[in-house]
Amino acid sequence: MWLLALAIAPGIAISLYIYVKDQYNREPNLNLALSFMFGILCTMPAGLTQMLLTVSLDAVIPQKNIVHSLILAYPIVGLSEEFCKFFVLRYYAFPKKTFDEPFDGIVYGVFISMGFATLENIGYVFQNGIGTALVRMFLSVPAHASFGILMGYFVGMAKFNYERRSEYLWKGLLIAIFFHGTFDFLLFLQEDAIVTQFASKGLLVAGAIASFLLATRLARKAIREHNDLSRETNQRL
Repeated sequence: MWLLALAIAPGIAISLYIYVKDQYNREPNLNLALSFMFGILCTMPAGLTQMLLTVSLDAVIPQKNIVHSLILAYPIVGLSEEFCKFFVLRYYAFPKKTFDEPFDGIVYGVFISMGFATLENIGYVFQNGIGTALVRMFLSVPAHASFGILMGYFVGMAKFNYERRSEYLWKGLLIAIFFHGTFDFLLFLQEDAIVTQFASKGLLVAGAIASFLLATRLARKAIREHNDLSRETNQRL
C-alpha cells in the first residue's frame, strides 16, 4: 500500500499544483479527469511501439553503444511517448470550447503527462522498490511534467494563432521530444563501456539532471507567461 501511495502521489500532487495555478477560468473537472485517464491509456501504444522498435534496434545494433543509445532515446522512447501525449492533447483537449486561453494548453498537457507518468511510475516502483520511488518522485515524474508544460505552452499558442498554428504545434511536439530524449540519452549512455571510459556514470547522471533542470526552468517561465496573458485577458473582459 505504501509503495502504491508513493507511486501515485507525485503525479497527483503536480496535477493539483497546475490546477491551482489555473486561476482565471478553470477547466471542467470531467475534462481534466478524462485527460489524466487518456494519459494512462497512452502508455499502451507507446509501450508496444517501444517494445517492437527496440527488438529491431537490438537486432541491428546489438551492442549498447552511443548510436544505440541515441536511437533508443530520441526516435524510439522520446518520440513514441511524447507523440502519444501530443495526440491526446491535440485531438481531445485542443478542439474543446472550454480550451479558451493559452494556459489551458499547459493544464491539459500536464494532466495527460501525469496520467502517463503515474502508471509508468507504478510499474517501476513495484518492480524496484522504495529507492526507485523516491528518485522518480523528485526526478522522472517532474521531468514528464516539464515536458508536458513545454508542449502545452506551444499548443496553447497554436489555439489562438491560426496563421502559425502548424508551426506552434510542431514546436510543442519537438521540444518535448528533444528534452525527453536528451534526459534519457544521458542515462542510457551509462551502459556504453567506451563512453564510461571518458565520462563517469555520475557525470552522465549529472548531465541528465542538468537537462531536467533546464526544462523545468523553461517550464516555469512558460507558466508565468501564460498566467500573465490569462490575467490580462480576464481583466479586459
